[in-house]
Amino acid sequence: VPALATERRFAQCLRECLQEEQLLDGRFQLQQMPGGRVALPVLEEKLSQLRLPPDVPCERLRIQHPVPSRAARRRTPAQRLRDELRRLLGGTWSEELERDVPRAWQRHGDLVLLSEESFRAAPWGRLGSALWVTVASALGARRVARRGRVMPDGMRTPSVTLLLGQDGWVEHVDNGIRYTFDVTKCMFSPGNITEKLRVASLPCSGEVLVDLYAGIGYFTLPFLVHAGAAFVHACEWNSHAVEALHRTLVLNGVRDRCHIHAGDSRQLELQDVADRVNLGLIPSSEEGWPVACRVLKKGTGGVLHIHHNVEAPPTPAPPQSPALPAERGSPEAAGSEGEGGVKEVLGARLRPEWQRWAEATATRIQGLLAELHGRPWRTSVLHVEAVKSYAPHVHHLVLDLECRPVLP
Repeated sequence: VPALATERRFAQCLRECLQEEQLLDGRFQLQQMPGGRVALPVLEEKLSQLRLPPDVPCERLRIQHPVPSRAARRRTPAQRLRDELRRLLGGTWSEELERDVPRAWQRHGDLVLLSEESFRAAPWGRLGSALWVTVASALGARRVARRGRVMPDGMRTPSVTLLLGQDGWVEHVDNGIRYTFDVTKCMFSPGNITEKLRVASLPCSGEVLVDLYAGIGYFTLPFLVHAGAAFVHACEWNSHAVEALHRTLVLNGVRDRCHIHAGDSRQLELQDVADRVNLGLIPSSEEGWPVACRVLKKGTGGVLHIHHNVEAPPTPAPPQSPALPAERGSPEAAGSEGEGGVKEVLGARLRPEWQRWAEATATRIQGLLAELHGRPWRTSVLHVEAVKSYAPHVHHLVLDLECRPVLP
């Protein structure tokens, strides 16, 4: 419509009229065009309902890059996604479809990974590829995949379907570390970020570390890049994860400080090499405890980071009393005092079930070491970290256990 002085107000009034009749696309604003014209954003599927007086000079115009409205700029990605899908489905929108639209997803570079429960209702199927193109556009992505159930193959292989795009390889930046992996073949767990940040801050300068369940390098890379480990032996039996780990080490410039041991870590031939061992397997890393004891340096010992799922029914808050203090004089305890690690986590917030598990594990490891080396060892609980709730009343814990030979 013309944008002459008085007619500009007319264009605004016309816009309000069309909005009231639900013909306008609220995602875009009234836009000044070359030649003294103003463009009104009419919904394409509503054009047939547009009835203008014959004396209103107008033409249909397709704008390549329309200007978003203020309301559109304020919308969250989830709101944008819903608005786009409502527009795509028109009058067939329902409460069932509303429940079927995801409110959260994982983002890996230009790929969004949807939950397995999303977009399962029948009406979505008839949209075909248009659905995934709309999802990608609304979420600012180029590729879309949907997660299925983890396969019970002992390797936690994901069941992921690529819905839009040809390649599942992605790059994910986490705490300054660049991970690369194929989402259709390898898991990435963003829920472990607190533990990855914690191990990145540990005093590992000059140490040799063995990571018995390396995966794509969740903990191998923080130990190398941030914690300053001199060398890491990374063990992994999933060939797809091994490939991803190799690429990630190269990507971060630390390939020369890591040796990948492909295969079952229980068959690892290393011994007497490690200052520190990471056992990052849940629900239990118990099968790796004998190997961890064997790879520890027999003359000086070291620290084990033992992951485990521990069940603890809901109980009232425990009394404000210290529990499981780090043994005095241990280097790990000294390194944690300034950050409140041992004092805070091993104090009032440590549940009785967690404490019992930590003590039982320390006793078991002490026995394994004594049996292996034929002399007494001492084990000291340094820290218990609650990573996340894995299921109702089941928590993923990490025990930092210092193991030292008793010198004659």
